[in-house]
Amino acid sequence: MEIGFGVPVSGPWATPANMARVARRAQELGYASLWTFQRLLYPVGHPMGPVYRAVQDPIVTLSYLAGITEGIRLGLAVVNLPFYSPALLAKQLATLQDLSEGRLDAGFGLGWLPEEFIASGVPMEGRGRRAVEYLQVLRRLWTDEVISHKGEFYEIPPSHQDPKPRPAPPPVLLGGTAEVALRRAGELADGWISSSRADLSTIHEQIYIVKDAARNAGRDPEALRFVCRGVTKVREAGLPDRPRLTGSLEEIRADVEALASTGLTELFHDLNFDPEISAPDADPDESMRRAEEALTALAP
Repeated sequence: MEIGFGVPVSGPWATPANMARVARRAQELGYASLWTFQRLLYPVGHPMGPVYRAVQDPIVTLSYLAGITEGIRLGLAVVNLPFYSPALLAKQLATLQDLSEGRLDAGFGLGWLPEEFIASGVPMEGRGRRAVEYLQVLRRLWTDEVISHKGEFYEIPPSHQDPKPRPAPPPVLLGGTAEVALRRAGELADGWISSSRADLSTIHEQIYIVKDAARNAGRDPEALRFVCRGVTKVREAGLPDRPRLTGSLEEIRADVEALASTGLTELFHDLNFDPEISAPDADPDESMRRAEEALTALAP
């Protein structure tokens, strides 16, 4: 199981300097990948929590990191398809794949926050069908010399979109927790990404559903990637009923060893979802001190 790390994208510690420090240090320590996530809006009074209050754009962040790193992979976990036209997202990600010399992992979701759909001018209804058509169009934009499409949700007149992503289109990973979303990942994608709310004690059950869907679709389930967003919170040892990846650094390392047997191919530690690190009132210097300690102690 490969190990990655989430770069600072949420809260006061998410500065360009801190992004660069974490990215370069992760590369030095042998981490396999760097990851971001998306939050388009934070509706006034919403109870989702302070982690989502101020979040940098994930594609722009990875474009910046592409220019200051080498070799380490760059992951989107995730951007929500309905908020972009397929042609726009295909162009952005093809360029990022080229700029990073083929290091991009393109993770996609369907979105769940009504206010973000309203602001994007897109209805929430039919998100699943929209995603299926979207992926078809996206892949054609990345590969076809001329694309012409007219479907239920999208229309593209006969057109070229160049340059194509080089050296090849990025792997497509899908998020989602409902069974229909898990099956969609097994049927259509190169892999699946767990959410920040995933119960890591039962993640093997979700992996089974994705693999079963792939097998039923005539695909090789063992060829798929299974990426875990590890919501990592460094705390004192021996907390009662602690979730996996919350506790002392020794306990977290033991949790990683246990998760390696669930079928996951990759796990990345994400401190952005720890309010002690990323809340609006968190001290960015202290957040970075703690992050660099964890980055070093949890290195693969």
